[in-house]
Amino acid sequence: MKTRTESILLVMNVLAWVAFFALMVKAGAYLFSYVMTIINPEAVKNFYAGLSLFDLKQFSFWHYTLLVALMVAVPALQAYIAYLIIKLFSKIKLTNPFTVDVAAIMEKISQVILGTWVVVLIYDLHIYWLMKKVQGLQLQYVSGEFIFLAGVVFVFAQIFKRGVEIQSENELTV
Repeated sequence: MKTRTESILLVMNVLAWVAFFALMVKAGAYLFSYVMTIINPEAVKNFYAGLSLFDLKQFSFWHYTLLVALMVAVPALQAYIAYLIIKLFSKIKLTNPFTVDVAAIMEKISQVILGTWVVVLIYDLHIYWLMKKVQGLQLQYVSGEFIFLAGVVFVFAQIFKRGVEIQSENELTV
């Protein structure tokens, strides 16, 4: 019989896989839409999910390309975070949770979240600038809670590192 913690971790693992695939599909859809707008310039009027980037492409192809690159980068980075979480679930063992591998993955997750925050910040600043320059452009900002999340995960990674140190000291004294 599984403990409550094991059941919760199993559900979280499944949710991480779902998030990973959903975010990869979203990044792929943005990328596919971009390629379609290169092949068929009229497709830019209905870029993705009803989003029209026609005015932006008319304004500047390079700003259009940069915006789409950032639109692809954000869900791709989020998918990478979900992948790292999946990897974390595969490494963590409830009988011995404080391992060097787990602490390293948690630290990597915090670094990628921080990097995602930087990309989101660039994306939001670019949108802010574009909305001043291009009339009729309707884009949404991405929320920026990533910096807080990166800090929280980093703190947990440091706690796990300390747990690894204490565990190895205890193993040496036994």
